[in-house]
Amino acid sequence: MLLDDGGAGGVRFGCNDSLASVRRSVAGSAEPLPAAMNALLDGSAKPAPGLYNALAASTLTFLSGSFDGTTVTVYLSGTLRPGGVCDIPRIEAQLTQTAVASVGAIRAEIYVNGAGLTEALSLK
Repeated sequence: MLLDDGGAGGVRFGCNDSLASVRRSVAGSAEPLPAAMNALLDGSAKPAPGLYNALAASTLTFLSGSFDGTTVTVYLSGTLRPGGVCDIPRIEAQLTQTAVASVGAIRAEIYVNGAGLTEALSLK
């Protein structure tokens, strides 16, 4: 994420942020979905200078996923810890766009502890 960038560095969304693509090489996995999701969720990786990872405080684990040709479905477990209301669209964008980009899907369905992502991110 490029915070308060207004879309200058990527796709504009949420709190005037930009979604920026970061490519990583992941050794040992031929499956793109688990490799991409595990790279995103790896809490030990620091974001590149100028970028923000809204998932940094969360402890999520990739359980499984599938792709039916149009929709990628991802199952995660753990705890989401948004740093405020602006982190909600940031987390949603990071998870869904990583899943979509990894397999070339049109849309993503993300589940955290069995709940849909929207429900999992609600501040109730």
